[in-house]
Amino acid sequence: MPFQPGKINGIHQKLLRKFSDARGWLCELYRNDELPAGFHPEMAYLSETNPGVVRGPHEHRDQTDCFCFLGPYQVDLWDNRPDSPTYQVHERIVTGKDEWSQIIIPPGVVHSYKNLGSTPALVINCPNRLYKGPGRHAGVDEIRHEDDPSSPFR
Repeated sequence: MPFQPGKINGIHQKLLRKFSDARGWLCELYRNDELPAGFHPEMAYLSETNPGVVRGPHEHRDQTDCFCFLGPYQVDLWDNRPDSPTYQVHERIVTGKDEWSQIIIPPGVVHSYKNLGSTPALVINCPNRLYKGPGRHAGVDEIRHEDDPSSPFR
């Protein structure tokens, strides 16, 4: 499956502002009045990714992710939605050490990210679905591609 470079329909990116003073810093990760219409986060989690580590690629059937990348990351996106006007487009977004970014990824867009820095970096995700559903009693809404040696998502 050949993917062409370009911008993917439905991907929303916003640079995050860090406000610093003598006490430290504060960063608004999202505001309801600045999210795409119809997107409502259901939970949030924080993860740390070690230098050079890649997470993914994977995609969701129903879940939309709202990632906040707090560090130098390479984010790769592949539009795997046959009904999308940007089907089979590959988009790469690179964030800098001090250029934090929010990236909203809709269902059907395969995604992975890699820490480009020399120290661990943080990622926060505020998806619109609960992991494993209410009470963690449902299946995981995830299609994992990283263990498939013939996967086109590299």
